[in-house]
Amino acid sequence: MNFDVHAVPSPSYIVDEGLLIKNLEKLKSVAERTGCKILLAQKGFSMFAVYPLIRQYLDGVTSSGVLEARLGYEEMGKEVHTYAPAFTEADFDEILSYSDHIVFNSFQQWNKFKERVHNHPKKIECGIRINPEYSEIEVDMYNPCFTHSRFGVTLDNFEPDQLDGIDGFHFHTMCEQNSDTLERTLQVIEQKFGNYLHQMKWLNFGGGHHITRPDYDIETLERSILHMKNKYDVDVYLEPGEAVALNTGFLVATVLDTLYNGMDIAILDTSASCHMPDVLEMPYRPEIIGAGLPNEKAYTYRFGGPTCLSGDVIGDYSFDHPLKPGDRLIFCDMAHYSMVKNNTFNGINLPSIVLNTLHDGPKVVQQFGYDDFKNRLS
Repeated sequence: MNFDVHAVPSPSYIVDEGLLIKNLEKLKSVAERTGCKILLAQKGFSMFAVYPLIRQYLDGVTSSGVLEARLGYEEMGKEVHTYAPAFTEADFDEILSYSDHIVFNSFQQWNKFKERVHNHPKKIECGIRINPEYSEIEVDMYNPCFTHSRFGVTLDNFEPDQLDGIDGFHFHTMCEQNSDTLERTLQVIEQKFGNYLHQMKWLNFGGGHHITRPDYDIETLERSILHMKNKYDVDVYLEPGEAVALNTGFLVATVLDTLYNGMDIAILDTSASCHMPDVLEMPYRPEIIGAGLPNEKAYTYRFGGPTCLSGDVIGDYSFDHPLKPGDRLIFCDMAHYSMVKNNTFNGINLPSIVLNTLHDGPKVVQQFGYDDFKNRLS
């Protein structure tokens, strides 16, 4: 953290350009050594103010529907890959206009839309998402392969006679995991779908690869990529979202009030429910610069947000000195799955978005207000 915490609005998301470049350099080095292509998964990080920077390192974006596809098409200007559990009639022509690759969740969806793909003037490569029914994710909410999952085609439902016009397979089975998980997953993919891979042009490994984490085993990742490329003569795609922005962002918050109810409590201008919803969904406890675990330091506080939701609680933290209204706090690793998932529940305003540039320091790139709240409503 190399910016003046009092020089930015509160609350605000701060993305550090230098830290982002370090992640991008690591990702690009994997692509250069293996010949794979790496895409930004916009569902995790869609701060398009830095797309001109990301464009210098990555090959394009992945999208979950027409709006993300358009954003990637207009702001990144490279490959656009689009996947959804099901496409709508109303959106599909627009999706065609923005996408270079479209991945279908079922053969039924493929058969429904393939004529429109073939009749489109632009060459669009198509894929089928496969479900190997194997995952090492322990939380069902984040497990694409849990029992009765709606994602992808299982081997029992696979239709090899419907592969005409299909260029590749896509699978996504991981979440914040290391490459040993990928290696075991690929063994299952080969066992179940290897006979069909020789017919494919590409294989997309999906996301969930924590490539920029300090303990990530890049050697095993690269070995896995090269194994599939060489054995099946396919191009390989990776589509990390979190790994692009991992540990590059912060959320600046301010203490509004303190009170006591069996323990010390601090009310912040920042909400778990509105501004960092994964804190409640996963759940997890984000780190704060200078803070310790409960009772590790002299003064322990429970942090709550400004909404009326009783469970809008961020967590318990300890400090060397008592907190007072006006004190600023810096939450770590707040770039991914924050801006893309935040909301204005309870009329709580959205945090500003700030880029901490390499040469000129913090620059506010977006601020929000009443119109952003009102225009989502009727």
